[in-house]
Amino acid sequence: MKNDLRKRVDAFTGRCRKEDVNLHGFILSVRGQEKVKAYYAPFREGAPHRMYSVSKTMTAIAIGMLMEEGKLGLEDRITDYFPDLLPEQVSPWLTELRLRDMLRMATCYRQTAYREYVDEDWTRPFFTGQPDHAPGTVFNYDTGCSQVLASLVRRISGKKVIDFLEERLFRPLGCEDSRYWLRDPSGQCTGGTGLCMSLRDLHRVALCLSRGGDGLIPGWFVSRMQTKQIDTPLQGNEEERYGYGWQCWRTRAGWVLYGMGGQLAVLCPEKDAVLCTIADVRLDPCGMQRIYNAFFEEIYPYLDSEDMEPASLALPALTLPDAAGKQPVAEQTFVFGENPLGMKELRLEQDRLVYRNSRGLCELPYRPGETITAAYPGWPDPATISAGWIADGILRLRCHAIGDFPCGFDMLLVLKGDSVTLQSRRSGDPRTDGYDGAATGTRI
Repeated sequence: MKNDLRKRVDAFTGRCRKEDVNLHGFILSVRGQEKVKAYYAPFREGAPHRMYSVSKTMTAIAIGMLMEEGKLGLEDRITDYFPDLLPEQVSPWLTELRLRDMLRMATCYRQTAYREYVDEDWTRPFFTGQPDHAPGTVFNYDTGCSQVLASLVRRISGKKVIDFLEERLFRPLGCEDSRYWLRDPSGQCTGGTGLCMSLRDLHRVALCLSRGGDGLIPGWFVSRMQTKQIDTPLQGNEEERYGYGWQCWRTRAGWVLYGMGGQLAVLCPEKDAVLCTIADVRLDPCGMQRIYNAFFEEIYPYLDSEDMEPASLALPALTLPDAAGKQPVAEQTFVFGENPLGMKELRLEQDRLVYRNSRGLCELPYRPGETITAAYPGWPDPATISAGWIADGILRLRCHAIGDFPCGFDMLLVLKGDSVTLQSRRSGDPRTDGYDGAATGTRI
């Protein structure tokens, strides 16, 4: 067997590293055979990872199974299943909303109705919100829609969506790794965002879908979910303009189970190939597209003409470059006036930042030119932290929380005379509050 395809995989990983893509792992299979699995430190095989909107596809699979049993129909009105959640005056646009349109994200809302960290029950606001357009007309990515579908699974089957899928999909496929589904404050599985499962088991589900459902998922449903059901020409990400199926996206060469931050199961029917990834690229607005482009340009064209021996790769974490000799010798302490970051005081040491902000006293350890695993500042979550002096007196630090809520911030410290200026940006999550903006402090 020639190992030419291995060179393409190496080109993929090299490009992702060069373009600063924060991959956590990936698995590539061709014609049903696993060719390569890779994990970046500190991530490991079998560990659960937040899947974000891949949860939507899993929820849709449960809906398809209930449709196969005749318990649900595509033309059913969603309001018929939730009469107890309806207000006294129901918008006719809401009563016109069908399950078919729920699956293809053609609801009557421009955005998700529930407010995370505000609403207790994330299902109810879908029925009490104010619709702003007719359903079945245009695409809007509505996570509240998927939340309602997960609640519908429970109402029809009597089981939470994770328990339903454990019995009907995960266990029959041999998915033995730990998995769980995050809940809203009312205890309902967050149907559009909360599934945490291993990369290995995501790959098992993707292979099942690539084979038409293996008799577990209705074949007609698999066929329809991967077919374009609505146009998406206004999406900002170019890969998202190929259209949307049933809780799945179309791509330039097939379809994908898509989760925020780089959780992907890319299915390519013409090449009989599947690429599954886990990542956290939320700090890069082009991060998702970089993964797509690297795969479709470095690996995809060669899948039907080249092969490789199966490989298991243990890869180093993405690390910021460090210019040796650029860091100051002495420790320095700075104080701040009122500022957007809520920064009050900061001490720069050789191996850590110690600072006080709106969250209290925080420590951010670092080793220039390396990536370490430590506690996320101000939270109990673990994090990966990389740092590097990029010029005289300019330090860049990047911190990614890992666990159930992947998020992070990217920070510059610019030392000039007796002052330091911080500039920081963040990915959206309460854990990153206080890390978006700029502030200047004075040395004491």
